[in-house]
Amino acid sequence: VQLVESGGGLVQTGGSLRLSCAASERTFSSYAMGWFRQAPRAEREFVAAINWSGGSTYYADSVKARFTISRDNSKNTVYLQMNSLKPEDTAVYYCALRKSGWAQRPLDYDYWGQGTQVTVSS
Repeated sequence: VQLVESGGGLVQTGGSLRLSCAASERTFSSYAMGWFRQAPRAEREFVAAINWSGGSTYYADSVKARFTISRDNSKNTVYLQMNSLKPEDTAVYYCALRKSGWAQRPLDYDYWGQGTQVTVSS
């Protein structure tokens, strides 16, 4: 399984970005997907997750009401729309696939993308 993230970049405080994660997995629509992030000298942390159908979504408190996770199973792609960005959102963002229901711990995910850098300037 290959996961390829895109859409990162440099944005000012209050701006928006949309991250995409394309999966090579033919049965993508059967699995939960998650977004995580890792800032320098910090542990990887949960951002958001979505179940196989897109009918259920889950968010870290720090991003709730600002970020939206969604998926298009016809395109094998999951998205993370990030609005009202803050400098503390600066991190490398990773998507991950779990061959089961959603989870919050990074170690519970089976496959990872290479990450995309998001930098929010103040």
